[in-house]
Amino acid sequence: MNKAIIVSQPCETADLIELTIKNIGFSTSVVTGGNETRRIIKNNYCPDLVIINTPLSDEFGHELAEMVAEETNADIILICSGDISAELTDMLSYSGITMLSKPITREILIENINSSRFSEIKESDDILNKIENIRIINRAKSLLMKYLKFTEPQAHKYIVKQAMNNRCTRLESAEKIINTYEK
Repeated sequence: MNKAIIVSQPCETADLIELTIKNIGFSTSVVTGGNETRRIIKNNYCPDLVIINTPLSDEFGHELAEMVAEETNADIILICSGDISAELTDMLSYSGITMLSKPITREILIENINSSRFSEIKESDDILNKIENIRIINRAKSLLMKYLKFTEPQAHKYIVKQAMNNRCTRLESAEKIINTYEK
């Protein structure tokens, strides 16, 4: 489960953030100030997401966002009023900090979280899974070519046909072939 820290004074926005984050599968810790957040991060707590709703009880929050960006690999969303947001965007954009202007909605928050690194990681995991599947299928083709003297197109066609006949995926068909010939 992904971990999130929500840094905010108690308010409706903080409640909206916490509910939204929990609904999309994060475990959350709610903190009211920058000093407490720094202490948590210095104790090797590695969140995946940090959302800072400014102003905080002990500071504004942009310095905290910079520190979190330097100390962790977390995605950071800094929420502040519109007039300050434009000014801070230029100053913090180099750190990879996402700026949102108040008022925010659930949809805007989810959209920004989904466009963050989590979606990139998920996409790269999907790509890695596809590559691994191709490797398994190619290994099965190689075994068919070695033991049954198939050509590569014949081996491919055989795997596809076995998958159709057995009502399984090509990957499952390839794994059965590998299990048969690599005993």
